[in-house]
Amino acid sequence: MPAPHRRAEMFGRQPLRERRFVTDALRTETVGGVLLLVSAVAAVVLANSDAAGWYESVKHHEIGPSTLGLHIDVADWAKDGLLTVFFFVAGIELKRELVTGELRDRRTAALPVVAALCGMAVPALVYLAVNVLAGGSPAGWAIPTATDIAFALTVLAVIGSSLPSALRAFLLTLAVADDLFAILIIAVFFTSDINLAALGLSVAGLVLFRLLHRAGVHGWYIYVPLALVIWTLMHESGVHPTVAGVAMGLMLRVTVDPGERESPAERIEHLVRPVSAGLAVPAFAFFAAGVSVGGKSLAGVFGNPEPLGVFLGLFLGKMAGILGGSWLTARFTRANLSEELQWADVAAVSMLSGIGFTVSLLISELAFEDDPALAVQTKAAVLTGSLAAALVACVLLKWRDHIYRELSVEENLDEDMSGIPDIYEQDDPEYHRRMIALYEAKLAEHRKWLETYPGGHDTDDTRHDE
Repeated sequence: MPAPHRRAEMFGRQPLRERRFVTDALRTETVGGVLLLVSAVAAVVLANSDAAGWYESVKHHEIGPSTLGLHIDVADWAKDGLLTVFFFVAGIELKRELVTGELRDRRTAALPVVAALCGMAVPALVYLAVNVLAGGSPAGWAIPTATDIAFALTVLAVIGSSLPSALRAFLLTLAVADDLFAILIIAVFFTSDINLAALGLSVAGLVLFRLLHRAGVHGWYIYVPLALVIWTLMHESGVHPTVAGVAMGLMLRVTVDPGERESPAERIEHLVRPVSAGLAVPAFAFFAAGVSVGGKSLAGVFGNPEPLGVFLGLFLGKMAGILGGSWLTARFTRANLSEELQWADVAAVSMLSGIGFTVSLLISELAFEDDPALAVQTKAAVLTGSLAAALVACVLLKWRDHIYRELSVEENLDEDMSGIPDIYEQDDPEYHRRMIALYEAKLAEHRKWLETYPGGHDTDDTRHDE
């Protein structure tokens, strides 16, 4: 009789190596999220102050070589150029998840993938429903589909410091899957007329990039110029140039060979992630988030179907899609929610995923490129929808964080001071030997104390030996 299939545990405890990687990523993204917030606030303040004229002139100042078709304004350089670094890191994260992370196992991958798909489909349907009923434009359907990982992880790190690490990993994995589908949306639906010659040369450059990497060729002086050529050709081809960043990230090796302390992808990501989180994304936010937030603008968010669809998609659609997708996965597949968690935790993270900032602002510009006024309105909707989702998520996370505070202490306990949490060593014989030695040392210290202080010999040693 065949053995019954074991149900996969959703949000279970991560392997120690994966947990440490996620912790490092969270730390960098948290700092980047703070910088992102500062940049966004600065942009909004400037756009609504007497310095608005200066801000707009800097934003639309054109620089770059005309012969290569790159004489574009500063805002486009931030959107098409610097943001490619962000998508390069996203490509590395996706490759790592597919090879060594949560997405390598089809059973565990089903949850974040289904949750991400539902978390993008439902907001898009909400947007389309609002605009079909009110006679608005369907062009902005993709705006509320994206989650901003830097902002979301920053809120989670500040408010939910005691939440289980597996829940944080779920948010990171969900955001990686979300980024993948957002990239596909940009590549398929927001690509202009294709220049096949430039696209073919760009693909040839990617092939060369992959061959050099597989051959073990090292040197930034080789790969950086090659990456710039690939990006330029992709930009000229009509495909959004951020796709080049994702493609190069996916080509890096994420496995560790004998004799290596870390994979090439990890080493490069450690170098590039601070540039992405500390420069590329904040710079893009500074030039993209500068919209008017006066009473007239806010009234436009709720008075016009396009921005209203964006707001409702982020605030309601994201939570409904991710929570519903997770529940359906648990209901109709061999997956159980970890016994340590409740569906209220999933609901809190689902609401947090309604923070759609970086990619949502990018798609706003792409969707309404021919209608700048409507692009500004949808950007305002992205800001207000993300803020509303963040505030509600903060309340939910604070409530759940209080419940998990004691669990967090237990999960990080390292009583034998080995540098590895005890919970990961419970099945290790060496761990038990260390613990016995530790307790024997404590017992010997206690006996010495009894011999030193008056009256110590009067104490019943038998009880302490036990």
